[in-house]
Amino acid sequence: MTKMIAQLIEQRFGLPSAAGHDTPAEGELAAILSHRTHRRYTDTPVSEDLMQQVLAAGLSAPAKSDLQQVAILCVENAGIRQAIAELLPSMPWVAQAARFLVVCGDSRRIRRICELRDVPFANDHLDAFLNATTDAALVLQNLIRAASAVGLGTCPISVIRNRVRSVAQVLELPPGVFPVSGLCLGYPAENGYVSMRLPPSVTVHVDRYDDSKAADEIDAYDRRREDRFRTPKDKQRNVARFGYADAYGWSEDKARQVAEPEGQEFADHLKETWFKL
Repeated sequence: MTKMIAQLIEQRFGLPSAAGHDTPAEGELAAILSHRTHRRYTDTPVSEDLMQQVLAAGLSAPAKSDLQQVAILCVENAGIRQAIAELLPSMPWVAQAARFLVVCGDSRRIRRICELRDVPFANDHLDAFLNATTDAALVLQNLIRAASAVGLGTCPISVIRNRVRSVAQVLELPPGVFPVSGLCLGYPAENGYVSMRLPPSVTVHVDRYDDSKAADEIDAYDRRREDRFRTPKDKQRNVARFGYADAYGWSEDKARQVAEPEGQEFADHLKETWFKL
């Protein structure tokens, strides 16, 4: 029997789908709905030719006002890769993946162009940072999709921003160029799994924002997700502070995650080096 898009939607959200029952599960739509993050890779190298194809596809992403405020650092030097991996000891796949990239927002280039053209740069504000970040995020997503299209697995590494000062030093990033995410690429050693997402009833709104039913919807989502992949007791976060929870769903995990301060170094680094936020 031909698999349908509706089945992929149901797998992604853990709910019956009213859409996609007449659409075969094939092509780019099916690939997106079937996306998996991969953290374990084979020893098979990724050829330079294939890497250049993926990079070209990544850079084909939309860009805000055609400003193209992105820079990709391909980390090929073993010493530099190891230095970054040592900053992120909980993520051994940073050292193990066949390829590792750092996708950066680049506000430096357009300001240099203004200097070269003897034109003032008049947008030194928060939106300038957001524009470069959005350009980098769009390229990151294109890289992930392109890698998947040629049989590669990927894992974005956003925690690289928590060590931004050290990463910027190791990669010799100039002011105005800042990491948005690392990206591991390689041939997957295992299939991985489809991570269940919040239902569209929580994340998709019509005409106005309405979260009046979010609490009940999130409780139901927690139960569906735990029924599929129950969090082991030893994986519960910060039990010294919060104790062990009998019902430890996605919302409990995420609440505990954001209860700890994170990200201040990134904001400080941006203000110290370039941006007026």
